[in-house]
Amino acid sequence: MNRSFFLEETDLTLDVVILLISGVMMVLTGILLFPVTRGAIPYYENGVYGLVLFLFALQIILLGQTPFGEMKRSKPLFCTGLAVASAGIVTCFIPGIFSRLPAVLLFLCFTPGGAALLAHLFLAPGRFRTWARMGGTFHLLWTGCAAVYLLSMLIGVLVLNQGLFSGDETAVTVLVFGAAILFLAATMSKIYRKYPAPEGKESESEILSSEHSVILLTGIFMILLGFFLVPVSLGMLPFAGSAQLGLLMVIMALKMISTGNTPIGAFRRTRLVVICGVLFAGLGIVSCIVPGILVSLLTLLIGLLNIFGGIIGLRGTLSGLRKQGRNPVLPVLVRLNISQVVLNLLSIMFGTSMLFPGLLPALLTGLILAANGGVLLYLLHILILLEKMAGKAIENP
Repeated sequence: MNRSFFLEETDLTLDVVILLISGVMMVLTGILLFPVTRGAIPYYENGVYGLVLFLFALQIILLGQTPFGEMKRSKPLFCTGLAVASAGIVTCFIPGIFSRLPAVLLFLCFTPGGAALLAHLFLAPGRFRTWARMGGTFHLLWTGCAAVYLLSMLIGVLVLNQGLFSGDETAVTVLVFGAAILFLAATMSKIYRKYPAPEGKESESEILSSEHSVILLTGIFMILLGFFLVPVSLGMLPFAGSAQLGLLMVIMALKMISTGNTPIGAFRRTRLVVICGVLFAGLGIVSCIVPGILVSLLTLLIGLLNIFGGIIGLRGTLSGLRKQGRNPVLPVLVRLNISQVVLNLLSIMFGTSMLFPGLLPALLTGLILAANGGVLLYLLHILILLEKMAGKAIENP
C-alpha cells in the first residue's frame, strides 16, 4: 500500500456515507455491548438512541429517505427531519429528558419501517425482480437490502423489549446488523462506480442543498447545546458531556467524508481524508456509548481543532480583505466577511474554553455556543443569497 493509494480521490455518494457511519456505529455498539453486559464498562443508552435518531434524520433531510420509504424532498419532510434531528441531539446530551419517547420512535422506525421497506423491495417494480434479472452485484444488492430490513425489524423489537434476548445475544444481533449495513454500503458503492447515477437537480426554492443542510444541522446543534448549557450550568438539568462531544465528532466526520471539509480547511476527498473521517466517527460513537471514556482526548482534540481552524479561517478572511483593498465591494460580501470573522473568533473562544475549563463560566460558554450557532445560520443565509444572485446573473448576463 503506497502513498498514492491514500491520496487517491474517492467517489462515495451521500447515501453510502450515511450507511458507512451507521454501519460503523452498529458494529462498535455490538462490540462494546459484550463488556457492558459483564459490567466491565458503563453504558449510556440515551447516547445510542439519540445518535441513531440523528442518523435517521440525516437520511430524511439530505436524501428524502424515510424509515418507511423514499419520498420527494419537500419543505414538510425537511422540517420533519429537522425535528427528528433536534430530538436526537437533545436526547444525546440531556439524559432522560424525553423518557421512553426515543425508544418508541426507534421502534417505529426500525420495525414497522423495516417491514414497509421489505415489502417495497419485493413488491415494487424496479426492485427485486429487476435486480434478480440483472444478476451479478445486483444479487448482492437485494440480498443486502433484505438482510438490513429483516434485522432492523428485530432491532426495533429489542429496543422496546430489552429482556427478549440475553446480553450476549443482543450484542451479536447488533454486530451482525452493523455488518449487514456495511455490506450494503460496499455493494452500493460498487454499483455506483459501475453505473453512475445521473445528477439530479434540487429545487432550491423548496429545500436546501445537502451541503447547506449540514451547515444548518451544525448551527441547530450549537444553538441547542448553548441553550441547554444555561440551565445545566445552574444545576437545573443533568448533562452528558461525553455524548455531546461524541455527536459533535460524528457531525465533523460526516462533513469530512462527504465533502472533504474539516475544521482546519477543505481538502480533496482522498482515501486518507475518508479514513480520518471514519476514525473521527468511531471516536465519537464510542464517546456516545461509553460515558467518560474519551472525554479528555476529545476535549483536547476538539479544542485544538476549533482554535487552529478559527485562526486559519481568520487569516484567510483577513488576507482576502487585504487583497480587496479599497475596491468597492457588494454589501452582501461585506456581511459575509464580517460573519466569517465573528464565526472564527467564536470558534477560537470555544476551543480555548474547552482547553481551559475554568477560564470562562459555563453560562458564558453556553452563550458563546448559541452565538456560534446563530452566526453559522446567518452565514448560511448569506451563502444562499449569493447563490441566488449568481443564478440570476447567469440567467440574465
